[in-house]
Amino acid sequence: MATVKWLFLDLMLLFLLLHDAIADHSESNAEKLTESKSLVHIGAIFDPDTLEGAIAEISMSLAIEDFYALHPNYQSRLFVHFTTAKDLVTTAAAAVDLLKKFQVQAIIGPQIPAAAPFLVELGEKAQVPIISFFETSPALSPTEHPFFIRVTQNDSLQVKAISAVLQNFSWHEVVLMYEDTNYGAGFISFLVDELQENDIRISHMSKIPTSAEDFQISKELSKLSTMQTRVFIVHMNTALASRLFALVAKNGMMSKGYTWIVTACLSNSLNVLDSEVIDSMEGVLGVRSHLPKSKELGLFDRRWKSKLHSMKPNSSVTEINISGLWAYDTIFALAKAVEKILSPINPSIVNPSNPSESTTDFGSLGFSRIGHILCNQILNTQFKGLSGEFHLVNGQLESSVFQIVNVIGTGRVVGYWTSEKGLTQTLDLTSKNDLKQIIWPGDSTIAPTGWAIPSLVVGTPVRLGFPQFLSVREDGDLNKTTYSGFCMEIFNATLEIVEEKLGMKIHPQLVPYEDENGEMAGTYDELLYQIKLKKFDAVVGDISIVASRTDYVEFTLPYSESGVTMLVPVKRDNRHNMWIFLKPWTWDLWLAVIIACIFITLIIRTMEHQTENSEFGGSPRRQLGMILMFPFYAMVIPQRELVVKDCSKFVLVIWLWLAFILMQSYTASLSSILTVDQLEPTFADLKKLRTESHFVGFQSGSFVEDFLVKQLNFSRNQTRPLSNFGEYKEALSNGSRKGGVSAIFEEIPYIKVFLKKYSSKYTTAGPIYRTDGLGFAFAKDSPLVSHFSQAILLVRENQTRMDRIEKKYFGENVMTPTLARSISSESSSLRAYNFGGLFIIVGIATLLALLISERYIWQKPVSLVNKYLTSQKSPSNEVELVAQPTTLPETDIAGGHSLSPDQAEDSGNSERTNFGHISGDTSAGEDETENAEAHHS
Repeated sequence: MATVKWLFLDLMLLFLLLHDAIADHSESNAEKLTESKSLVHIGAIFDPDTLEGAIAEISMSLAIEDFYALHPNYQSRLFVHFTTAKDLVTTAAAAVDLLKKFQVQAIIGPQIPAAAPFLVELGEKAQVPIISFFETSPALSPTEHPFFIRVTQNDSLQVKAISAVLQNFSWHEVVLMYEDTNYGAGFISFLVDELQENDIRISHMSKIPTSAEDFQISKELSKLSTMQTRVFIVHMNTALASRLFALVAKNGMMSKGYTWIVTACLSNSLNVLDSEVIDSMEGVLGVRSHLPKSKELGLFDRRWKSKLHSMKPNSSVTEINISGLWAYDTIFALAKAVEKILSPINPSIVNPSNPSESTTDFGSLGFSRIGHILCNQILNTQFKGLSGEFHLVNGQLESSVFQIVNVIGTGRVVGYWTSEKGLTQTLDLTSKNDLKQIIWPGDSTIAPTGWAIPSLVVGTPVRLGFPQFLSVREDGDLNKTTYSGFCMEIFNATLEIVEEKLGMKIHPQLVPYEDENGEMAGTYDELLYQIKLKKFDAVVGDISIVASRTDYVEFTLPYSESGVTMLVPVKRDNRHNMWIFLKPWTWDLWLAVIIACIFITLIIRTMEHQTENSEFGGSPRRQLGMILMFPFYAMVIPQRELVVKDCSKFVLVIWLWLAFILMQSYTASLSSILTVDQLEPTFADLKKLRTESHFVGFQSGSFVEDFLVKQLNFSRNQTRPLSNFGEYKEALSNGSRKGGVSAIFEEIPYIKVFLKKYSSKYTTAGPIYRTDGLGFAFAKDSPLVSHFSQAILLVRENQTRMDRIEKKYFGENVMTPTLARSISSESSSLRAYNFGGLFIIVGIATLLALLISERYIWQKPVSLVNKYLTSQKSPSNEVELVAQPTTLPETDIAGGHSLSPDQAEDSGNSERTNFGHISGDTSAGEDETENAEAHHS
């Protein structure tokens, strides 16, 4: 049915053209229409001499004809007053003139983005809707201005589509180029927020004035060509963008490796640009509004071109763009809204009490009777137009679909972006989340990396004293500087991998950081700061990765492990000491052994004193000598029976077990001391170095100086800078008293190289203070960091290659993760604490044997306790005593000897058991008990 309608319109148009009966927008025709229809005046402000203005004028004229041909019974008629405005001043004058002279109920425009804020404010004052299908600044929000309607798509969705394209190709750094207008700045603010949210860095923002000359644009392009970033996002009007891309091609920036992305502002008009401009843009990616295909659109295109030839036969315009379709749909929406509200309200302007004839007297403007209602009706109007579904949300067209086009001809669609699925090849539900094959600038089918290295200026330290790490030699005859060393070898190895991965040749320009005298021009921190000052792009050398330096540079992964420790001279070899036999044990262990010997001898004598053992008899002098020598006596003459009681034998066995363990430990420790090369540090205590005014050294220019002062709390007056290994040796040999140093704090790789040459006289001491190792430094957010880090991992994983590089400059096993010899400064002597558990076991076993053997030691205290508890329980001084049987065998169990007759008799008496109730004085019983105990003793 719709096709029939459009066919009817085509035939009617042909008939009108043949008979010259097309309605003309003139005053005479307006008067004829008012006789039967209600005429509503509408203003349109643009420049019909421009591309966009000509397309808009033709589309709007055709829309009025088509709408009322389709709706001949409508009682309202729109009459559009087309007004030419080429700048901000003429736009303002035209708007006031339309409101005062023609009392328009709505204004379409403006074409100039800079005039939009003024026109919107004017529309709010006159309560007249301002409808724009031209590009305007996103900062001009319809939600904040109720009389402003934007018949274009939401820019906040467009920036999401652009961000998705960047993420799809892993481009994390871009350059923004935009026109220096409110419209350009407004859109860029939206884009910047979106890019930052997705961790995409903006390396540069280039504002191009609309009035810029070609030489000014070329100068800006030349500056951009020297930057590493190769992804450019362009947001400009068609006129400025056409000039820009012609100059881009001329400057050789539309070649392989470059990426250009244009916004919908330009890509929506690709089909109306000159062929020369299109040729200069081949390979560009664009984001543009999605235009659904339909038969009606094809029929309309032929009719639109026919209208173009009749209205503007000499125009350079050949095609309609989506802006023209929005203009067409705008007239349809406005006509529908006017028809719905016209009957109950008179469409007129209420003038103020003192009107003025001046077109610049804004205060004398009236307000529209239907403006507010008309605006709401337009916002609620929905229909299917030529540009798609016409549905306004928050004052602008709702659309969640954008096309991704590749500029080959007038644009080849390579994908779509939707708010639900992101990037897809088609709009089908099963479409892949990717883009179709793209032809990039330079006719390349390989996606650009997004960056390049036009020049890489690499700074290097000047280290005359450490050639193993980095050596810089200048050949005056050849006027050439050569670089070598471990660090440079690693850099060259990683550079080869990076070049192979990126498919590009990198030519680093090595520049030594030196002064006029050929010496290093500052510290390592000052060298790295040159990257922030943009004097160097990178720094290669023995650069330590330190947290404080990451404020202004970014490091790669470390290519060598590191840490800081202390280098000190060694003490004299203890093997030449006549008292070395005392070295295996510390003094506290010697003392513990002596005390243990005396303790065990006393215990055994106590248990043996009532036996017939003659070893512990004799004079006091002989007994004292036996006490001191008995433990050794028992070990030397084990075949003799030195003790009689079983408990004494048990204690003796415990002692021999203890002695055996101690002797074996002593032998092992003494053997270690005599056979292993002992390099004891002269200093191991940092506190001693700080408090006794010793001097400490560090490598000149390194971060270790600040490390000593800020973390180890040394006074800066105690530190001494040293420049090479020769100075290290001399300073340590002289010591603090002779103008040298007592210790040197240095990174482990340097210490290993030093010890390889001077290991017999120096060693390491104290803890290792971990650092992150040696790495290369680049500018913050440099894309090279990740590539070099990956290359370093590959080099380090190639163990054969790493071993070859290390052996070339350091020899065997110098750069291994650990130090060649132990850096522990603790003594190897055994301490009493090491045998604490053994002494505790022996002591407990010995005491238990004593208590079992000599029960009187604990029986009398127990008896006294029982007597005390019994006295507490007896009331009124009456005590009930229950005598416990006490049986003494005729043979001493512990000693194994027979008792004398008197002892046997006493024993028999003590076996009697007395039971009685005793009252009054109980002293007799107590005396009798005490006598029995004494006799037993």
